[in-house]
Amino acid sequence: MTRVLFAGLFHETHTFLPETTPLSAFEALKGEEMLRRKGDGSNFDGFLNRAEAHGWTVLPTADYQAMPSGTVEHEVFEAFWLDVEREMTKLRGSPIDAVFLLLHGAMVTDREVDPEGEFLERLKPLLPEGTPIFGVFDLHANFTKRIVDLSDCLVAYRENPHVDAREATMSAADLLDRCLKTKTVPKHYWRRPPLMWPPTGLGTADTPMEDLEAMARKIEAEVPGVWVANVISGFAFADAPDVGVSFSIVSEGDPRAAEAALDRLEAEAIRLRKAGTPRDRSVDDVLKSILPVEEGPVLLVEPPDNIGGGTAGDGTGILRALLRYRVRDSAVIIADAESVAALAAVKLGDRTKLAIGGKRNPFDEGPVELSVTLRSRSDGRFTLEDPKSHLAAFGQTIEMGPCAVVEHEGVQILLTSRKIPPWDLAQLRSQGIEPTRLKVIGVKAAVAHRAAYNPIAKASHTVETPGPGMSDLTKFPYKKIRRPVYPLDEIGG
Repeated sequence: MTRVLFAGLFHETHTFLPETTPLSAFEALKGEEMLRRKGDGSNFDGFLNRAEAHGWTVLPTADYQAMPSGTVEHEVFEAFWLDVEREMTKLRGSPIDAVFLLLHGAMVTDREVDPEGEFLERLKPLLPEGTPIFGVFDLHANFTKRIVDLSDCLVAYRENPHVDAREATMSAADLLDRCLKTKTVPKHYWRRPPLMWPPTGLGTADTPMEDLEAMARKIEAEVPGVWVANVISGFAFADAPDVGVSFSIVSEGDPRAAEAALDRLEAEAIRLRKAGTPRDRSVDDVLKSILPVEEGPVLLVEPPDNIGGGTAGDGTGILRALLRYRVRDSAVIIADAESVAALAAVKLGDRTKLAIGGKRNPFDEGPVELSVTLRSRSDGRFTLEDPKSHLAAFGQTIEMGPCAVVEHEGVQILLTSRKIPPWDLAQLRSQGIEPTRLKVIGVKAAVAHRAAYNPIAKASHTVETPGPGMSDLTKFPYKKIRRPVYPLDEIGG
């Protein structure tokens, strides 16, 4: 029976945040614990489903994952490696036929700019020579030459929002089965143009990503020997040498054909470079243009406080604007454990003064002092409405920690103890807020909210507020990134 080593490392790191991400922020699954996620709709489930279908014996080692946040403390990586190494020691003398990895690809620690590459470099010598290394990774990865050189076939998600994470994982597992049955190990090719785009420019329903994904699918269909063509959008909020857009092709065919296909993808990305750098409007300009809102909900999408991009989720920019323009029947979610705790002794329906948000966003004006009415409180647990939600990577049940809903002059504020990206409408509905009845909703996201929110929205506006997820990359103090790179520098083409 085929024996497949299984591991995962998943974090999207925003290095420009003042915080660091400690070991306590990670959910660490070790050994057999990894197998318990079968059936939860995640990429774990996708792999375990196909492993069972192919008759593999899965050898679980360790999986570490956390919500996007600041630079990871390096002890996290070392703890992860120690767990993998420990499980592999137990397997010493037993055959390992292949490796399958669940990766994000955009982690940075305070000692290592390429943890995934470092992991592969440590893993490879412990495997029998020629052991194929396959896996799946997030479209927002910052790929490196080391990752490509030390792997045989890695498959990127193709959709943003990532509604296809499970399917991409299953596809990668099926390609591993093809490799094992045909005894054909493909070669991994990579190209990195001098280009990066902010998260707001990376929706796969929009140019340039839609165009590039279409070209990649055509390459897979038409170029002999190509197993997969990956469009890797990158994650621009990490200060590391390999940040940005790249492409990879996995092929058993003519290397010249693979390189020519990469030439085409690179040239198209450079041609479309300006389309990937949107400019957001100020929240005041947007509200002035849409008020009064006759029919909602209208979305105010706030990339500068994009939780999915690692921000604190406690920015007050949208809240202040809703209050400034007296927008009733509106709502916003703010991660503020201190405010939730301050409400512990308040009775439902009572009014109290509260200092809301603005505690962890280095660009923010600070907390908003309000007199609020407590409408509800809960343990903050909810089950996804959409099993393919962008949140499904973390399971079907999501924990926001203790929560409270407060109201001030028609503005509802959901206060959470943990920051949770707004990627599923059950987040609001579980707390007694029906989004379809609202006139305006503040959404702390860039693109990944669209699968949940766009179907109910009457209109959507991307707005600029003070925050570390702003779309203008020229405002970030990059020190380690390669140069030249667009949009920090002009490039030809």
